[in-house]
Amino acid sequence: QVHLVESGGGLVQPGGSLRLSCAASGNIFSIYAMAWYRQAPGKQRELVAAIANNGRTNYADSVKDRFTIARNNAKNTVYLQINSLKPEDEAIYYCNANWVESWGQGTQITVSS
Repeated sequence: QVHLVESGGGLVQPGGSLRLSCAASGNIFSIYAMAWYRQAPGKQRELVAAIANNGRTNYADSVKDRFTIARNNAKNTVYLQINSLKPEDEAIYYCNANWVESWGQGTQITVSS
């Protein structure tokens, strides 16, 4: 079983940047893919970025060229660099491993001036 802890969210102004972190523990050797999802109030949870063990990445169209997913295998950590934040990016961001429907507490991003 994999345990994931998200961090790095906060209050930022439109156009600002944040870097989210997802620390994995437990059976980390079972992980073949990691992803970031987000859920805004009144909306479904949506996939925003994913990275596979082979290094391939995928992004939602709404975040391409603004979000970058990366990993540090030595630290068992996945990051989401978020630039040029828009109000519609405001959501709780969740980390995910292996596409399993299991969710932690997430980390909140609030975009406001």
